Amino acid sequence: MGIRERIFQKESLSRYLDKDKKLVKTLNARDLIGMGIGAVIGTGIFILPGTVAAVHSGPAIMLSFVLAALVCSTVAMCYAEFSSALPIAGSAYSFGNIIFGEVVGWFLGWALILEYMLAVAAVSTSWAAYFNSLLAGFGIHMPKALTANFDPTHGTYVNLVAILIILFIAFISSRGVSSSIRLNNIMVLVKIAVIVLFLLVGVFYVKPANWSPFMPFGASGIFKGASLVFFAYLGFDVVAASAAEVKEPKKNMPRGILGTLIICTVLYILVSMVLTGMVSYTKLDVGDPVAFALNVVNQNWVAGIISLGALAGMFTMMFSMIFSSSRLIYSIGRDGLLPKFLGQVNEKTHTPEHSMTVVVIIVALMGGFVSLTQLINLVNIGTLIAFTFVSLGVIPLRKRTDIPNEGGYKVPFYPVLPLISVFLCLFMLNQLSLETWIASLIWFAIGAVIYFTYGIKHSLLNKD
Repeated sequence: MGIRERIFQKESLSRYLDKDKKLVKTLNARDLIGMGIGAVIGTGIFILPGTVAAVHSGPAIMLSFVLAALVCSTVAMCYAEFSSALPIAGSAYSFGNIIFGEVVGWFLGWALILEYMLAVAAVSTSWAAYFNSLLAGFGIHMPKALTANFDPTHGTYVNLVAILIILFIAFISSRGVSSSIRLNNIMVLVKIAVIVLFLLVGVFYVKPANWSPFMPFGASGIFKGASLVFFAYLGFDVVAASAAEVKEPKKNMPRGILGTLIICTVLYILVSMVLTGMVSYTKLDVGDPVAFALNVVNQNWVAGIISLGALAGMFTMMFSMIFSSSRLIYSIGRDGLLPKFLGQVNEKTHTPEHSMTVVVIIVALMGGFVSLTQLINLVNIGTLIAFTFVSLGVIPLRKRTDIPNEGGYKVPFYPVLPLISVFLCLFMLNQLSLETWIASLIWFAIGAVIYFTYGIKHSLLNKD
């Protein structure tokens, strides 16, 4: 068999289903929506609507969110069909292996590893900053050396709180899927409650005059705003990574993915509407626009509670990403492309314990010691590459007679809508900076070395 035939061999659905039997099906649609909201809505909901409105969209920021949601919905529908037809762990990695071949699946998985781990590490540092600020409000101050990444010139050596929160989430996750998802759902409810509190208080201070002019930057401002807030929706793909642990996946996977998108869109639009109604958009170009607006109307006590919502939001985002990345690493180890021990499942807790441990160690080291300011843009490129291939993959998926999806979700207006989704993803990729592309090429070059020196030799698919 030639090298081309080897790397483009395709996995079979039946083998993946057999390998994933050790993962217990405990999740329902509500759990998936909780995980999706946990990943999608973080601190961004308290920051993005204000800053983008001030600089690009004005009060029409709400239309920017609608436009971005429409773009994301095309991708979400493609993910929903894949998850319905292929209820397996690994999300786009596993989908790529079955539809395009092993080498494509590997690079999609490599892209998602970058997305998940960088996102968690970056958010852990933000969570630590919020938490340290909260402690300072009570007169408790962490030693400066333990408050930020390794930077001796500025007197900091390790971000201890960032490491501890990641270890705590790992501990919760190791207790089993049911208990960890239950805690995540509680934290999601706390986050939503804080958002609803802001809406209920803020609506009484809305002045319709603040919505005029509605489109101060014109239609171009709405489109520019949409391209920026598009990234606020990234994260719903983590729902697909848990498909192997979902009860009735043909029904619950589409509900989880599309339900996440709908609820998050409604919350983003409502927050945008109330925020720009409370204070003129021209004043919202600040680091904490929601807290700023509440202070302007003398509701300082709510501004304090917003910090609690931010902590809950970041906690659920980290939980969802760690949960999904452990399933992704498990999937790659399951196929032999990474060491096999990563593909093992704990017989007692029915969780991929080894892959979870590796993920936690890497993320904790990154969050505790590395400055991630420049690297965080790589999250976007990894996600968009996966989005592009999943959207394109619906076309060959629909043609596969060996993958039945009777009674499952199917993308409407096939094949036009999947092709529109591909075009939109390519458009968004084109908006990323040259520096981001260069850094991503380095990452993919490292992935190519690992695949062609280790993965291709140990692949279980190539040993058949």
